Amino acid sequence: MNIGEAVKLRIIELCKQKGITVNKLATISGVTQSTLSNITSGRNNSTTISTIKKLCDGLDITVEEFFCSSLFKNLEQEIK
Repeated sequence: MNIGEAVKLRIIELCKQKGITVNKLATISGVTQSTLSNITSGRNNSTTISTIKKLCDGLDITVEEFFCSSLFKNLEQEIK
């Protein structure tokens, strides 16, 4: 799995845990719906840490909590 896919799956997982939709997360985090849609559909595989921080703020979690997931273990090498 690459980092883009792991981020996408983590966002979807956290939305389910919080009982909110991805569109609701966009609204409460200040990230545009088109940006979040691109991330969760896999069209954007290079999400910035600034965007992840905004999403974390909307989810009321820390960046550390965001990355504290088995999804981020054993990621594929990005440089090939």
